[in-house]
Amino acid sequence: MPIYEYRCLDCQKRNVLLILKPAQTSVACKFCQSDNLERLMSRFAAPKSEEARMEALADPSNFGDLDENDPKSMARIMKKMSSEMGEDLGGDLDEALEGMEGDHMAPSIPDADETIS
Repeated sequence: MPIYEYRCLDCQKRNVLLILKPAQTSVACKFCQSDNLERLMSRFAAPKSEEARMEALADPSNFGDLDENDPKSMARIMKKMSSEMGEDLGGDLDEALEGMEGDHMAPSIPDADETIS
């Protein structure tokens, strides 16, 4: 999409403008209607492929401080993996991980072998 950012040199406000016609050269500030604008370098996003996300997760430096016996450490890595894969953990699991990262422990989850009454 042809979205451009400008800063008004009169009122110093940032303007984000959608330019549909490439020949359109005159732009005006949305705030003070001045035509004294300078174009800014816009940020851009570089989406990662699934392969790139998997490689990032496999990087050994991600696991340098991982302690499988520390709930806080495990919660951090699970949240990082979820974020990298673009998956939503769901409310219950997200809450449990927040509890593991905080000062208090989340309620324990029974093993598959345990019976729940």
